[in-house]
Amino acid sequence: MLSMLGLAGALALLIVLTIRGTNLFVATPLCALLVALTSNLALLPQLADAGQSNLLNAYMAGFTSFIASWFFMFLLGSIFGKLMEESGAADAIAQWVLRGIGAQRAALAIVLACAVLTYGGVSLFVVAFSVYPTALSLFRAANLPRRFIPAALAFGSVTFTMTSAGSPEIQNWIPIEFLGTSPWAAWQASLVTAVFMAAFGYAWLVWMLRRAVARGEGFEARAGDHEATQRADLPNPWVALIGPLGVLVVSFAFHDTLQTSALILALLAGCALVWLSCMRRMDGLGPAIGQGSTGALIAIGNTAAVVGFGAVAKLSPAFAAAVSWVTHLPGPGVASAALAVSAIAAMTGSASGGQAIALPILAPVFLGQGVPPDQLHRAVAISSGVLDSMPHNGYVVTTIRAICGETHRDAYAPVGALTVIVPGLGLLLCLGLFALGL
Repeated sequence: MLSMLGLAGALALLIVLTIRGTNLFVATPLCALLVALTSNLALLPQLADAGQSNLLNAYMAGFTSFIASWFFMFLLGSIFGKLMEESGAADAIAQWVLRGIGAQRAALAIVLACAVLTYGGVSLFVVAFSVYPTALSLFRAANLPRRFIPAALAFGSVTFTMTSAGSPEIQNWIPIEFLGTSPWAAWQASLVTAVFMAAFGYAWLVWMLRRAVARGEGFEARAGDHEATQRADLPNPWVALIGPLGVLVVSFAFHDTLQTSALILALLAGCALVWLSCMRRMDGLGPAIGQGSTGALIAIGNTAAVVGFGAVAKLSPAFAAAVSWVTHLPGPGVASAALAVSAIAAMTGSASGGQAIALPILAPVFLGQGVPPDQLHRAVAISSGVLDSMPHNGYVVTTIRAICGETHRDAYAPVGALTVIVPGLGLLLCLGLFALGL
């Protein structure tokens, strides 16, 4: 009981501290300490028995493993975004889009850009780095409140594309190992669900933006913002698109053979293409590399801190008990699996973490009961993207704070609406379609 109270209290405290803007390098170890104290977990390696886990090693193992896996993607993604910004490519694309579809559809352009990159194999974190400079230019030109930029980025990246049939994102590939399915599992129901999430979510985003504008909100410039380049100095829009298209093409071409390492090659190509195509409009590589590197360190550090907390939380007896309970819920196999994965994703703050923990337990049970593996695959994939986007989620923290420079207090409400409620409704629709035999 004490362990359960400690885990629940630590999660609640982490969410509160995150919303209040507390530095995550302080908040996550503090919350991990609460878990350790209530779970009889040794605090230091010297205090642990032989073979026993301890708070310090567990936290740092989670922290450093994330950095080891993602450092170069964060670094190159941040530098690519800065090159797009400093070269005027982001402004050129923004003005071209506004002339083509109108200022009232600036949010649509951001959502579509994120969706294309995500479905093309570019990592979610990198998509936010890449699209943000253009998103800032679009919102500035359209005079829209910038606190909605994280919502537009997240909606286009982690909802209807991340978990849909055919998506190259890891959330759609983890179930294959356990269920023997393909990335296109249950594509009919997935297509209907994705269209619903895209249409309903975008309508909701537009409604929120209109309400904010009606209340008098608009774009507020800040010190340190990249200034919009004069139109005469901007590159041709098609030249400005060379870099982003290079990232998409290289990532798509090498995704199957190089897996996540394809992103390193893709982002290197993107950086080189932006530099070669727009170099005469830049003062040099130095400023962009310096600012991009600093931004990458802050972003990956914040995310790694949350992963470190999750590594400690998974060691508590309460976590094991919670996993056992949610993975043995009564009811239809597909719905039970979806609920279990969603609950574990909420506890770990990770969609892929929810799947990786639940599927080894759930897959043999439900497959043995005759549950269609394609339906199980799609339900698990979609459900992993429902409660993973809580305020303490690594992607959410990175996008809101490190990339967009916003606060949870201002930006999380629209993010939560579009990345928690919309996928939740999509999951219910998908389960309903399965019940009807689709």
